[in-house]
Amino acid sequence: MAIDTSVIGTRSPELTVEVERGRLREFARTIGETDPIYTEVAAARAAGHPDLPVPPTFLFCLEMERPDPFDYVRTLGVDLGHLLHGEQSFTYHAMAHAGDRLTFDSRLTDVYSRKSGALDFLVRTTDVTCHGAPIARLTTVLVVRNPEAAP
Repeated sequence: MAIDTSVIGTRSPELTVEVERGRLREFARTIGETDPIYTEVAAARAAGHPDLPVPPTFLFCLEMERPDPFDYVRTLGVDLGHLLHGEQSFTYHAMAHAGDRLTFDSRLTDVYSRKSGALDFLVRTTDVTCHGAPIARLTTVLVVRNPEAAP
C-alpha cells in the first residue's frame, strides 16, 4: 500500500540536546578518529575551536535521542520490519562543539513510490540549529518494502 503523500510537511516535535564531551570522545574512538582535536580539549583549543568539535556524522546520533525516533514511521502504519535505511546526507553551515545546545527540527519533505508500488520512499529533513543559528541540514531517506505489491 502506497503511503499517502498528504503526510508531506508533517513535523516531529523539536528536540534539544546538549553536546557532551564524553560522548564526543567515545564517538571519535568508535569511528577510529585519531586527530586529538576530537578527544583533547587543549588540542581543540590550539586548533582554534572553543571546545571539542562535533565530528560530521555525530549529528545523526544526536537526532536518534528522541524518545521514539521512529514514531513518525509507525504513525504512517509502516511495519518497521519492512523498513530499510536508504540514504543519509548532511549539509553543514557551521561547526558545533561540546557544550552547545542543539535543536533538531524534523519534517517529512517527500514521499514517493517506485517499482509499481513495491517500494515507498520517505524523505525526512532535519534542520539543526544552535541558539537559532543554522548548524546543519540532515536528510534521511527510508525505504519501505511493500510485500503485497508486485515487483
